[in-house]
Amino acid sequence: MRWVIIYTALLAGSALALAGCGIADSRSPVPEFMRAKSSEPPPLEPPPDIKQLVREKLDSVFTTASNPRHVQVSAPRRDLHGRGWTACVKADLSSVNGKPLGSQTYRITISGGVIIYRWRAEAEDNCSSESYEPV
Repeated sequence: MRWVIIYTALLAGSALALAGCGIADSRSPVPEFMRAKSSEPPPLEPPPDIKQLVREKLDSVFTTASNPRHVQVSAPRRDLHGRGWTACVKADLSSVNGKPLGSQTYRITISGGVIIYRWRAEAEDNCSSESYEPV
């Protein structure tokens, strides 16, 4: 039993010693040739054509049963929490039984030219201060 404990301790010590022998990161105080190369961030994607995207994928924002009319979009803005874009979309909607709901505004997130997320706009989304253009 005593040999197992000693063997395990030596093995763990060796593993820790070898872990420290890796390449130094890009900010360490070692000569440049010993540092790991810092990776370049992926390039930012160009702004999407919001009008065309919403026109083609209207069902990604509104349900078909809501019968969206007078659809308008804001200009795309960089997503502060990711690498994509955000925009506001508003339209006059109807409820399932056909009663008008009035104008409803949604915030959408676009990544790679695809609407990946949408939610009803809230005050902190600043959609009320955006300028809109018809789709």
